[in-house]
Amino acid sequence: MATAVPHVPPKQDLPPPGGYKKIPFARVPPKSYFTGFSMIGTYLVATIGGLGIYYLTAKKVKRDEIEMRSAENVIFPLLIAERDREFLRQLRRNRDEEADLMKNVPGWEVGTWYGEPVYKTLPEDTLVSPHFREFYAHADWKSTAKRANLKLWS
Repeated sequence: MATAVPHVPPKQDLPPPGGYKKIPFARVPPKSYFTGFSMIGTYLVATIGGLGIYYLTAKKVKRDEIEMRSAENVIFPLLIAERDREFLRQLRRNRDEEADLMKNVPGWEVGTWYGEPVYKTLPEDTLVSPHFREFYAHADWKSTAKRANLKLWS
């Protein structure tokens, strides 16, 4: 059975005694840490300092560029010679591979077409640079594709 709840009158929410606090609506200016002259002075000091550091860094970069250019000029003939040596080594490897592949073919001479010279009007000791695909004939596909991309874009 339900018990009867005594009747309590509702309590109304009323303002505190003396009323609410006044709402501040007047403009409150922000605190001023720097004046205009101090900000301009700070800007000028930072700019002059930055330009000084830039000048010193630019001098060092220029000096380093001159040194690197000199080093490149010194080593360039050596790099060209090494490139040429590797080119000739690869030609020798290609000839050796051709000799190994065609050893069972009767009448086959390396560097000729069944005994006929390919270039009849050139002396025998003349080096004829092979076509790109001939040069990389015995290389793996990735190396050939990488070099072809480099050759096409340079």
